[in-house]
Amino acid sequence: MAAEEQPLLGRDRGSGQVHSGAAADQELCIDQAVVFIEDAIKYRSIYHRMDAGSLWLYRWYYSNVCQRVLGFIIFLILILAFVEVPSSFTKTADVRYRSQPWQPPCGLTETIEAFCLLAFLVDLSVKGYLVGQAQLQQNLWLLAYFMVLVVSVVDWIVSLSLACEEPLRMRRLLRPFFLLQNSSMMKKTLKCIRWSLPEMASVGLLLAIHLCLFTIIGMLLFTIGEKDEAQDQERLAYFRNLPEALTSLLVLLTTSNNPDVMIPAYTQNRAFALFFIVFTLIGSLFLMNLLTAIIYNQFRGYLMKSLQTSLFRRRLGARAAYEVLASRAGPAGTTPELVGVNPETFLPVLQKTQLNKTHKQAIMQKVQSYEGRPMLADEFQKLFDEVDKGLAKERPLKPQYQSPFLQTAQFIFSHHYFDYLGNLVALGNLLSICVFLVLDSDLLPGERDDFVLGALSFASKKKTISSLISTCSVKFLGN
Repeated sequence: MAAEEQPLLGRDRGSGQVHSGAAADQELCIDQAVVFIEDAIKYRSIYHRMDAGSLWLYRWYYSNVCQRVLGFIIFLILILAFVEVPSSFTKTADVRYRSQPWQPPCGLTETIEAFCLLAFLVDLSVKGYLVGQAQLQQNLWLLAYFMVLVVSVVDWIVSLSLACEEPLRMRRLLRPFFLLQNSSMMKKTLKCIRWSLPEMASVGLLLAIHLCLFTIIGMLLFTIGEKDEAQDQERLAYFRNLPEALTSLLVLLTTSNNPDVMIPAYTQNRAFALFFIVFTLIGSLFLMNLLTAIIYNQFRGYLMKSLQTSLFRRRLGARAAYEVLASRAGPAGTTPELVGVNPETFLPVLQKTQLNKTHKQAIMQKVQSYEGRPMLADEFQKLFDEVDKGLAKERPLKPQYQSPFLQTAQFIFSHHYFDYLGNLVALGNLLSICVFLVLDSDLLPGERDDFVLGALSFASKKKTISSLISTCSVKFLGN
């Protein structure tokens, strides 16, 4: 009897282990699908570790709490510049009344900075672990992140060893990098600028040639003899030597000193104005607009490419989630395209996904519309189109009233002619103020009679306030 019970007991243990293993695999499958969907929604790359522990760490790292803490640490290390030596943390900027700024003792800001650098080191370690060694060696941003941390730590050690008396702190120049590497938008902007530099450099070269050419022409044109030097000393204020002439035309390229730069020469001879007019036409109205057009064209092209990359990442993440869910739904050997994803399988995944409540409800309603039929790959992809749709704000319906008085008030105050009346009153008030200011411009403030102007202003304000009160009272009574 006991011998018969032992195989049964072993069989029960084996079946329990099989069930627990299947449940663990099912949970891992759901977690993988959740991470893939979150990557698709956030336009993140799916090339990272996918085991159970890594998935937990990945979701924890990209959670709202963790990202806010990281953002606060970046803000903390950047704001240290306001209190570090030389500090600019004073009550007023006027040097006559400004007291001596508070100088923090040596080691206070360094302790805060050490905490921030330690947090950045943990951040780099987590990112490097999640993407793996192969991706880490190819990611230039993470490699630069590591180099910046190494230089910052070395400079921090040197600062403490010199009792905070070092003449230069290199790590201060590297602090904006921490904000840069944590912002995908700034990374895209820098990449776009890097791609635009060749074409921008060509236009910049044209601007430099244009500036140098007109500088030489101006030096030759406005050079005078010794007999006329005392008479035309004012004309030589902007073209006395080559550096001043180059600076004057460079500022004129932005039209900041126009027409001051040409007034001395223009008073001597009006024909000299043609030199400045031609320079402004070529430089400001042609070359500068050409540079603006190139920058706009490059940014628009990069924007289209960025949108295509984001769309590809979304489709890739959604497809990966579909493959994971479909591989668990069908028998072994069947392709995921023929199996599909059951709505009952996808709904628990959607519940665990970090997504806006409105978008989640919209996707859930669309999933329930399939009525238990498995979703194919194209249908599964179209589910996430709901994320890009804006929230439609429908205009609320007008309340219905039983009282004839409220119905009449609703008709009057909701008519578009009533808005025209309010705009007309505001325009009349503005015109009356302008007229009275012109008429009383020669009088002192104590001699002016502001009774009519005050009455008109009071009437217009009373009209506006009464219309607001009437509209609010109609809505309040309707509720």
